Amino acid sequence: MKKLLTILGPTASGKTDLATHVAYRLNAEIISADSRQVYRGMTIGTGKDLGDYVVNGVTIPYYLIDICQPGTKYNLFLYQQDFYNVYTEIQKRDVQPILCGGTGLYIESVLKGYQLSPVPQNGILRTMLANKTLDELSVLLRDLKARNGSVMHNLTDVDTAQRAIRAIEIETYNLEHPLPKRELPAIDSIIIGVDIDRDLRREKISKRLCQRLDNGMIEEVKGLMEQGISAEDLIYYGLEYKYITEYLIGRTSYGEMVHNLEIAIHQFAKRQMTWFRGMERRGFTIHWVNARLPMEEKVESVIALLG
Repeated sequence: MKKLLTILGPTASGKTDLATHVAYRLNAEIISADSRQVYRGMTIGTGKDLGDYVVNGVTIPYYLIDICQPGTKYNLFLYQQDFYNVYTEIQKRDVQPILCGGTGLYIESVLKGYQLSPVPQNGILRTMLANKTLDELSVLLRDLKARNGSVMHNLTDVDTAQRAIRAIEIETYNLEHPLPKRELPAIDSIIIGVDIDRDLRREKISKRLCQRLDNGMIEEVKGLMEQGISAEDLIYYGLEYKYITEYLIGRTSYGEMVHNLEIAIHQFAKRQMTWFRGMERRGFTIHWVNARLPMEEKVESVIALLG
């Protein structure tokens, strides 16, 4: 049975490129840990970069990308189940699995084996919360998290009232229906973090945003709206989909959209690093690899850690 290799890092760090090059060397297969890349048709805005999965003419198998329709509400519970199904199948074939992504909560949930339950919508609670501001909702969520001892629903990631209400709904359910912390087994994994310095990260984020806008990211969001995906649902997905949708429905100008989106992506990358540092405080060992190193050096250092 192959030991799981996990490669994580903030947006624009080059983690997928590293994971695919390692996979090429090891004949490995990649399981994505990205909360937005699960949606079909949301390609440019989520940075799927599917071209990275072709290395020296070889297509690296990948999973949990493009598995559900936009407009649906994929969640942590579903991800955990989907991950275990794929992980088990890969292990049965004695193939090296690589977990790769930037959604720290998804990664932590499967490595620690948290027990989760599908939380139904609570109509009464939603009605009670409907007229509250995001700040008011954030205060309620902070209190529930403290009472639950919860590490889920990072307050800085709950950036819309809709997301905050859903987080409160989940935390309320878990408070009223306490569960043991684990059901699925924890997974021992060698964890690699791509360490990209702040200046390079900011440079790559800004450059990549310009490229995505030039490559049709606005048209992608417009196409999703034309398919019937509501503005509310697209705003729920945050970042590129939130800011571009607000521009398309006339809430902001093009210049405001680009400026605010760039700031939001920089803040998002910072939050990702905060989560990964938090994982270290919670007992995970992360082996950091310098993003500036040549690819071959990075690959060799990762393989050496596998033994």
